[in-house]
Amino acid sequence: MEYFAGLDVAMKETAICVVDAEGKTVIEGKALSEPDAIADFLHPFRDKLRRVGHEAGALSPWLQRGLIERDLKVVCLETIHVRSVLKAQRNKTDKNDARGLAQMMRTGWFREVHVKSDESYRLRLLLTHRRNLKRKFLDLENAIRHSLKVFGIKLHLTGRAHFEDAVREQVAHDPLLAGLCDAMLRARAALWVEYLKLHKLLVQFASRDPVCLRFMGIPGVGPVTALAFKTAIDDPTRFKRARIVGAHFGLTPKRYQSGDSIDRPGAISKRGDKEVRSVLYEAAKSMLTRYKGWSSLKAWGMKIAQRSGHKKAVAAVARKLAVIMYAMWRDDTTYQFSTSAATA
Repeated sequence: MEYFAGLDVAMKETAICVVDAEGKTVIEGKALSEPDAIADFLHPFRDKLRRVGHEAGALSPWLQRGLIERDLKVVCLETIHVRSVLKAQRNKTDKNDARGLAQMMRTGWFREVHVKSDESYRLRLLLTHRRNLKRKFLDLENAIRHSLKVFGIKLHLTGRAHFEDAVREQVAHDPLLAGLCDAMLRARAALWVEYLKLHKLLVQFASRDPVCLRFMGIPGVGPVTALAFKTAIDDPTRFKRARIVGAHFGLTPKRYQSGDSIDRPGAISKRGDKEVRSVLYEAAKSMLTRYKGWSSLKAWGMKIAQRSGHKKAVAAVARKLAVIMYAMWRDDTTYQFSTSAATA
């Protein structure tokens, strides 16, 4: 008799349910959200335990690696798919969620999530912290700009380099405003210094990585785009075809079809990694608008822009960039700028 287990993971405890091949519940309970505790709970079924499933979350990479090291066949499940399946239950509890996950493991109706390597997670943390510092810096700057409008002080034409001097000059006549803005400006300056440190570290990592260096040979692709794409893919062998990568990052159109009367395409799905999709979009936009050279990819994008508009062209080029970058990594090749079509 084969067994299947579902894990509903929380910070302190994990609800566990084990079912047999016929779907009958064998055991239910809770264990600490630690690899050792979960493995001990499942130990009586280890020899016949076919699959153990848990939903993707903050603790998923750590638990996945820990349970695999303890000889358990663990599968990390896609969150959106799990959520849709578990909606069929009347009551949402940890116990019921574990039951639902166990049944998904038994039926095989699930989508597996690739758990990235430790190195990829470390570099993605660098990207995340850099992005957060920049957002907080911009939040403070925009808060200063907006709050001073009440007093008729307009800073919309002031650039970042002269922003602090302009603010101090405008509020120098008012001691209260000067004190308030001084605190905000000092916090803004501290965030900018720390952001530059992380940005420098990111550029160093990208410049030392041979894959990222090849990516940066593409017009519009910088160190942020290269490192974000590499860490999101993690393993260049996990996709069967290069064109799947565009759909993986949500850059392919949605479609809604029902019966004979309804069949309408939509905008891009926007599924997958939002940050990678954003940097790919920025790289495509830079290629079409800022890059002064020429390539077959840019020629293709310009034709789409003339036919369907600029935004659709940028999204299409972003999708094509994802496919090209993946193929370059998989085949160990470099970006080819010109073809007969581009020259024409």
